[in-house]
Amino acid sequence: MLFHRQILDRIEKLAPFLYYDSDPYLVLSEGRMVWVLDAYTVTNDIPYSEPVGTNKFNYIRNSVKVVVDAYNGSVDFFVSEDQDPLIQVYQQIFPKTFKSWDELPADLLSHIRYPVDFFETQSQMYRAYHMMDETVFYNKEDMWGLPKELYGGQERRMEAYYLIMKLPKVEEAEFVLLLPFVPMGKDNMISWLAARSDGPNYGSLVLYQFPKQKLIYGPRQIEARIDQDPEISKQITLWSQSGSRVVRGNLLVIPIGNSLVYVEPLYLQAESSQLPELKQVIVAYANRI
Repeated sequence: MLFHRQILDRIEKLAPFLYYDSDPYLVLSEGRMVWVLDAYTVTNDIPYSEPVGTNKFNYIRNSVKVVVDAYNGSVDFFVSEDQDPLIQVYQQIFPKTFKSWDELPADLLSHIRYPVDFFETQSQMYRAYHMMDETVFYNKEDMWGLPKELYGGQERRMEAYYLIMKLPKVEEAEFVLLLPFVPMGKDNMISWLAARSDGPNYGSLVLYQFPKQKLIYGPRQIEARIDQDPEISKQITLWSQSGSRVVRGNLLVIPIGNSLVYVEPLYLQAESSQLPELKQVIVAYANRI
């Protein structure tokens, strides 16, 4: 174990039968720094289920939370989904490997978040499975797509992102993971999906759909409007001179009340440096940028 000190490498050596999230995160627990990583049970042998992902699994559950002490490297596996039949089998095979959820330190509960990779998988499947009418589903008449954004000068698919925000009809702000949807082949926004992480609401998914007859700007349309704004375009051109380049950060779609606010950071990076510096924040609301 002295040789395997990277988080993912270390955990995969200990429990190679689990599938791991790509983003471990560091938190403070009882005065010590610990890494928290989500682990999944997966299989491709569930009957009548559609495969997804590069590994083509058709079953996935976020059944384990892994906690790694950042100082001494000790690893604990806590079972968060004890009803999962796969983790029940693994618990019987390796009875000393897994701990019950009740043994998780109390102060770590507030740091548990809904995992991105799991949410991305659910979102990919929900693009089709939100359709309730069997004829519409069979013909794929209301298929959704994932929006695109400009990041670092390149167009790419928008990824899910974390926000602290107040959901509609909820009194207090909470930590959520959010991803917008667009109609397949179009750029206007049709809905957004949020995964909740706080307290008793952990694990619940909330979907908000927009009226089809109303135009709601999608991320790519906002990017185009930013490009067309004369003040912003002039500033970007001025900064993109020899010796420096402009880096456009992630566009965030933030629901506030009954409206949407779009926020995009603008960085300036010298050719001789790998450290971008935040220079401006672009905000779009309604018809204003």
